[in-house]
Amino acid sequence: MRKILYFIGLGTLIFSCTPQKNVKKSNYSPKTTSIQPKTVAKTPQAQEKPKPQITNDRGVEFFTTNIADPAKNDNTVSYGSIVSAKPAGYKVVKTYFPALAQNFRQKYLILHYTALPDDKSITVLTQQAVSAHYLVNNTGDNEIYQLVDENKRSYHAGVSSWRSDKNLNDTSIGIEIVNAGYTPDSAGKKIFVTFSYEQMKKVAALAKDIINRYQIPATNVLAHSDIAPTRKQDPGPLFPWKKLYDEYQIGMWYDEAAKQSYYDLAMADFATKYNEASFIFNIQTQLQKFGYGLDLSGKWDDATKKTIEAFQYHFRPQNYDGIMDAETWAILQALNQKYPAK
Repeated sequence: MRKILYFIGLGTLIFSCTPQKNVKKSNYSPKTTSIQPKTVAKTPQAQEKPKPQITNDRGVEFFTTNIADPAKNDNTVSYGSIVSAKPAGYKVVKTYFPALAQNFRQKYLILHYTALPDDKSITVLTQQAVSAHYLVNNTGDNEIYQLVDENKRSYHAGVSSWRSDKNLNDTSIGIEIVNAGYTPDSAGKKIFVTFSYEQMKKVAALAKDIINRYQIPATNVLAHSDIAPTRKQDPGPLFPWKKLYDEYQIGMWYDEAAKQSYYDLAMADFATKYNEASFIFNIQTQLQKFGYGLDLSGKWDDATKKTIEAFQYHFRPQNYDGIMDAETWAILQALNQKYPAK
């Protein structure tokens, strides 16, 4: 019996190990849902333009090219060395330098007089708690003194404002001009000292360079008296604003035709409305709209008088008595039309 079982098992083993040519294979396979991969259209990526290289001069880095959008007043140029952090244990790299979204801190150019002679101007502006970025002397040479790095704040503007900005030391470059300022006459009127022709050529060249580099708009080229009208008079009514505008395209000035059209209307207003609170309020509003930091009181108060005086220093130097008249009112309206606040 055992032998019989042995041969049966042996035969089965041999059969299972031989090729199964005649055995039908099962074609069954479980059904699966066929998912075709979606064809994703490849969007060609805009190739980044290669950025200009950072210049390295004896270990000091500079970036002297603008790759941002000048229409947005964005600017990547560095007028000086690049200042970088040095965190302990880490390395700051400039793999992605510079970002396009940036502009200059220097938004304003403010002009002053020193009310001191040359030697005392230098001492005060370098040794005391007041300074400016530049000092224009009155010695007849071709030198302009730089006193403060343009990337740093100088202490020239003090408590100040223009339009929506305050504390303009933070955002301005200051130019001091050697000039004696003014002395009051017997009636108390301020008698100012003229600026020399050579000084004005220096001021024009310096201002033009700064304005061009930092893209400072005409509305932001101002007198110290514009940004602090209740306490400052400089550079006064003899500073040649119109000459700078006409010959160098520096700063603001009104159009004569616009002024004349407003003047014809102003004459009637001044004859009948001069002391009305609503009329005074309107004038104060226009002064504020132009840029002056003035409260709207509806009265001919001291702050309003000094603000009108500062405005006349800049735009109507023939008469700077601080009294609003038809011509001053017409000039103010012409300027607001030409330089609307944005």
